[in-house]
Amino acid sequence: MKTTAFLLIAFVSLLLAGLYLWRMLDYRSDGREKERLLATRPEGPPLFSNRMVEDLPEPARRYFQFSIAEGTPLHTVAEISMRGQFAMGTKDAPNYIQMSAEQVLAAPEGFIWQMSGGSGLMRISGSDSASWTRFWLAGVVPVARAGGDADHGLSGFGRYASEAIFWTPGAVLPSESVVWEAVDENTARVTLTRNIISQSVDVKVDADGRPSEVVLQRWSNANADKEYRFQPFGGYLSEFRNFSGFQVPTHIEAGNLFGTDDYFPFFIADVSDIRFVQ
Repeated sequence: MKTTAFLLIAFVSLLLAGLYLWRMLDYRSDGREKERLLATRPEGPPLFSNRMVEDLPEPARRYFQFSIAEGTPLHTVAEISMRGQFAMGTKDAPNYIQMSAEQVLAAPEGFIWQMSGGSGLMRISGSDSASWTRFWLAGVVPVARAGGDADHGLSGFGRYASEAIFWTPGAVLPSESVVWEAVDENTARVTLTRNIISQSVDVKVDADGRPSEVVLQRWSNANADKEYRFQPFGGYLSEFRNFSGFQVPTHIEAGNLFGTDDYFPFFIADVSDIRFVQ
């Protein structure tokens, strides 16, 4: 009996040590990715001028003139602090948990979102990026491990391409890899390209250029068949504040199958601070 108990204790100890080491490796790779993204910030960025967007379609021009004040340094990398709710269930039973998160957004290079939520033994923590999704229960049990393939990368590109529109508008000014067109008098479509992948996002704006919705066809397996395909994704934007010359929303509600009967916001966030990396 003593030998059995000793072996059991030894096995559990080794298991816990292995899980702890695994968790520390996740932390380390999170840190490396954050440093990589922060290092992509432009040095001595140009200042915004309305002349930069005067040739854009009218709804896109309104969007930029609302979102960026004349003379604002065009920083493209942001650190974002947020709190809110994250759904762990379905539309019929969302099972929202309270969460807080820190994000580095650096389109077109990528993003990393580090979140913790829930409480006690049901506390969830981990990170999401264009390369991985990794979350842990109570800090010791891996409950979600995905990424490292083209499907995840394309899906992640859809996320941070759309978020760049409303959180880092300096990153989506027209260029060879960012093309704007009009959909109608109050909707602009922007297409971002990075390497061999592209993502189009529709932005609905009001008379002042304030964006109220973003909608895209996102590559996702969040459907009944659990198969990757392009499907509607989008969200509502509100409660705008000025951060360093950028007028951006601080309340976001977003989810899969946007515009259909199956839509529900699995992500509800209130931004407390945005720091544009200089």
